[in-house]
Amino acid sequence: MNTSGLEPVLDPRSWGVAPDFPGMQDVIAGLQLPAGASMAVMSALETSRELIRYSYQRYEFATVAVTHALYALEQVLAERLAVDAPTGELIGRAVTRGILDGGVAAELDRALRIRDEVARGSVTSGTVSPQRAVRLTRAVFDAVAALLGPLPPADAPDGGGVSATDRIARLWEECRNAPFPESFVVEDIGDMPLHIVENNLAGLLSRELNGGLDDSGVAILWSLIAYLDRVVPLINEEYCAAYFARLRTVAKLAAERYLPPAT
Repeated sequence: MNTSGLEPVLDPRSWGVAPDFPGMQDVIAGLQLPAGASMAVMSALETSRELIRYSYQRYEFATVAVTHALYALEQVLAERLAVDAPTGELIGRAVTRGILDGGVAAELDRALRIRDEVARGSVTSGTVSPQRAVRLTRAVFDAVAALLGPLPPADAPDGGGVSATDRIARLWEECRNAPFPESFVVEDIGDMPLHIVENNLAGLLSRELNGGLDDSGVAILWSLIAYLDRVVPLINEEYCAAYFARLRTVAKLAAERYLPPAT
């Protein structure tokens, strides 16, 4: 970080992000610290925001900002959901309970994948641009703010006493009414075209809402969920990622009805 009082020198890789270093303040203006966060969470989020601002001077700070913001998310997820589980699973639980939406969850999945890839050395610390860092970090800020608000009861996913069947039906109707992301080249992701995944899920969800699934149907449903868990973080087009993250959420709500009760 610059402590000399002189304006930081532009890293050529950050050209075009802002007209000058003071302009970086506008770039991060939408990253508002959520009310009610602990000092540790506030510190992590504020540091990630400053790292994006200083990516004007050092491009790699953008990637570090994303990975650092995840510390705040993980702390709030663990505290608010009171569950000891991997971060990806906790995000899924928050979506299932109606705390987070599919679009935010898709961005969080991407951020987790980036952190894992950096840790494994499969990508460098320059893999995230400042602009992309803002988008991913905003998802963390939004998720933390949602988690710090009033939470729906764990046994009422949408907090309104609506039955699981009614919620699945409503969310599935929303998925059916949303335009399919035709512009996305589905062949580039995984080994199964996403429109085939959607067609298979449509059949399974229709059966679930009209009498339920047999053991074979439940097994296929879980396999499709596992496939989406793998490929959704790989989708770079924002609308397409949100579309299939929402579809995955509905599928998980249906599949979780067949899990044995906790003892």
